[in-house]
Amino acid sequence: MQPQPAFLLHKQPYRETSALVELLTLELGRIRAVAQGVQRPSSRSRSRLQPFAPLHVTWTGEGDLKRLRLMEMHGSAAMLVGEGLLCGFYANELLTRALPLQFPVRDVFAYYGALLNALPRPDARAPALRQLEYAVLEALDAEPRFTDTQGVSLDPQRHYVYRAELRSFEAQASPTSGSIDGRTLRLLAQGDWGAPGLAGPAKGIARAALAPLLGGKPLRSRELMQRLAARRRSKE
Repeated sequence: MQPQPAFLLHKQPYRETSALVELLTLELGRIRAVAQGVQRPSSRSRSRLQPFAPLHVTWTGEGDLKRLRLMEMHGSAAMLVGEGLLCGFYANELLTRALPLQFPVRDVFAYYGALLNALPRPDARAPALRQLEYAVLEALDAEPRFTDTQGVSLDPQRHYVYRAELRSFEAQASPTSGSIDGRTLRLLAQGDWGAPGLAGPAKGIARAALAPLLGGKPLRSRELMQRLAARRRSKE
């Protein structure tokens, strides 16, 4: 096979000198594979198989578990620290948990690459994360429909709560905790996640829409981000 562009999502030790890895690939989406011998101190592949680095890989095997053959870096790894690093861990955990194996997601791959370029810049992180999240939802046919539960256009003067099971918004008799006004939702429907005032609502809708895909187990990366935010508030 021709070398495939890929990114490492997760790696764990396997037997004495190998590793089990999860990769996001351009053509086949998420794959699971054994990287034989990569844990040896003398292995040249050990330094290449790192998170946030563009890779070129080949593999063998027809089942769900592949065997990696070629592993080469195809550029520099994104230099992430602090909150940017935690956001990168979140993206990797999200893709590992949400995407089925061997399910092509070329748009998700593109948005993931764009996210890695954006994460070193604090002002660019939230919009890039939302774009990735909504690309995942779209790939899995789970993206929000910006209509009410009857399929009617949203009223700018009313408030709504997102219902993930219906993929639409339920009108509220009056503003409630967690409700969003129709004007904001109409702006979000245009996909401009970086517009002033839309960051919070976009994040809340994405989280609600992704929840059924992730199951009941919390994301570890999200818990770490919450702890970091709480630590910062305690120092203010």
